[in-house]
Amino acid sequence: MKPNYSQANTRFQNVDSFKEWTTEAADEVYQISRWGEGYFAVHNNGDLCVLPNKDANGPRINMMEVIEEMKLKKLAFPAVIRFHDILRSQVTNINKTFRAVIEEARFNGQYTGVYPIKVNQMREVVDEIVDAGAPFNYGLEAGSKPELIAALAMNTNQNSLTILNGYKDEDFLRLALLGNQLGRKVIVVVEKYSELLQLLDLAQKTGVEPMIGLRAKLATKSTGKWAGSSGDYAKFGLTIPEILQAVRHCKSIGKEHCLKLFHFHIGSQIPDIRTIKDSITEGSRIFCKLVKEGAKLEYFDVGGGVGVNYDGTGSINYSLKDYVGDVVYILKQTCDLEDVPHPNIVSESGRLVTAHHSCVITNVFGAIEIGKSDLPTDKKMNEHVLVANIRDISGDITEKNYKDVYSDALKIKEDTESAFKLGVLNLEERAKVETLFWKISRAVIEHSKKDEYAPDEILMLRNQMAQQYLSNFSVFQSAPDTWGIGQILPVLPIHRLNQKPEVLASIADITCDSDGKIDCFLSPDGPSQTVPMHKLNEGEDYYIGLFMTGAYQDIMGDMHNCFGRLNEVHVFCDDDDPTDFYIEEIIPGNRADQVLKTLQYNPETMAQTMKSNIDQQVKRGKIRPRDGVDLTDFYEDCLKSYTYLRK
Repeated sequence: MKPNYSQANTRFQNVDSFKEWTTEAADEVYQISRWGEGYFAVHNNGDLCVLPNKDANGPRINMMEVIEEMKLKKLAFPAVIRFHDILRSQVTNINKTFRAVIEEARFNGQYTGVYPIKVNQMREVVDEIVDAGAPFNYGLEAGSKPELIAALAMNTNQNSLTILNGYKDEDFLRLALLGNQLGRKVIVVVEKYSELLQLLDLAQKTGVEPMIGLRAKLATKSTGKWAGSSGDYAKFGLTIPEILQAVRHCKSIGKEHCLKLFHFHIGSQIPDIRTIKDSITEGSRIFCKLVKEGAKLEYFDVGGGVGVNYDGTGSINYSLKDYVGDVVYILKQTCDLEDVPHPNIVSESGRLVTAHHSCVITNVFGAIEIGKSDLPTDKKMNEHVLVANIRDISGDITEKNYKDVYSDALKIKEDTESAFKLGVLNLEERAKVETLFWKISRAVIEHSKKDEYAPDEILMLRNQMAQQYLSNFSVFQSAPDTWGIGQILPVLPIHRLNQKPEVLASIADITCDSDGKIDCFLSPDGPSQTVPMHKLNEGEDYYIGLFMTGAYQDIMGDMHNCFGRLNEVHVFCDDDDPTDFYIEEIIPGNRADQVLKTLQYNPETMAQTMKSNIDQQVKRGKIRPRDGVDLTDFYEDCLKSYTYLRK
């Protein structure tokens, strides 16, 4: 699923092309203004800042000041930072945009959106969204029994909707009816025809009037990674014959008034506005025909799919206002032509609401530099000709001949590997050849930076020899989409952005898995295998951030290598505070014993077993009693410690 690098950018924006490095240059290289949507900017001192109101003259939260306060509170990294003002801003933004366009279009329905819990089920996230959405009667969507259990407890606003998608069993349907009994607007979206019959049967037995939604499989297909979730062969929804059958069955038993909502969903991260136009056109026509068939539909649910600009490029070719305009105007036009009353509009845009509010901050604790060696390469008597040849060319590299020198060095390296396998070269001779080859390669890269027409082979070498910055986090826990579907997330330094970065690097995590890395980054020229970073200074912390992790990453992370949930802080804007922020809540990450319990280990038994083993060695005289006590305490302390590396 990752990009094909034979077609991807290898000529990464060369930071050396900037005659003078400025914060504007940093913004361009890391594409901050494009993916940040106005929420992020670079301070003159080089620190990355959050603009919670998207106002350059308004409150400004310096992320390094947040990090320093976290350190004062003894909170270890890596950590998740949630900027709840961004979350609230996005909830307000989508609601106000729909309201403004509805008023402009003189559309007679209202907007009653819902947040799909699956995007980020964290209690603190859902709670903030419900609170921010209360003035707009913004509701929730649930797709499983546990999500419904949470939604019933969280969404107590009787004027907002609770939409239920996904396949359902009897308990799921009973919980929905319980919500109706409490006076809530809980709508069960029928995904298969048998669900309708089961729901109506339960409603008759309990004496509760259900609120029913019908999900259609549209002929319109989406594009992008999730195109398979739409069209005739989609996993969820009813075919047109099944929808007609459902409406006619409800009419036959006098329950057509229970049919409240028409729903469709054509995929996540829809890249092309034309797909949205086509789906609204088809969906609105089906809606109008169902109303004429006798269904008392009040809501038109366009599902989710609004694209988020993760990589700063034009892969999403529309704005939120473009999307809302198409939904409202196309639906209005179709209803007017069909002489059908305008319905209320529902959308389920979770990624749009949550993606920007959360980031992962981690410290870089080291770097792996390809081919770095202090092995002496001095000339010796009777050394092999391959060693002599590569030494000769290593001292004669210029801007004019660097391509030829690299080609010759590559041939010598290949011959050396073959000769070693045949027993012609000894290990020291091979080591000398490799040491000199990597020295030549580094010199070649330096010369290529000055060559506007450097060949692709040399440009690829720059990526291949990029340093790996060892970062204290787990890709599988904190950024699973980068590994699973090749999603590009913004990755950049949090500070020193007023200094020119000197190193091209990829990011390696602390898992013992070769896939535990990030090697696809955004750039002004397209996907790149490397990202510019600063040199690591001895004794100084270097922090990098993974941004736009608020959608799916929090909840989809796994415990690969037993790395659990990260420490977490919730930051709120406070214009009266000297720092413009305060940390409202700290949620500790998982300790080792908590993760082990989840995996069916018994930490208490493990500690007792280790103590017994240490005591045996004490009795045998292998360990001194004082040391035995210290070792027992050390093991128990490790059980209770944060799962990630200490600084």
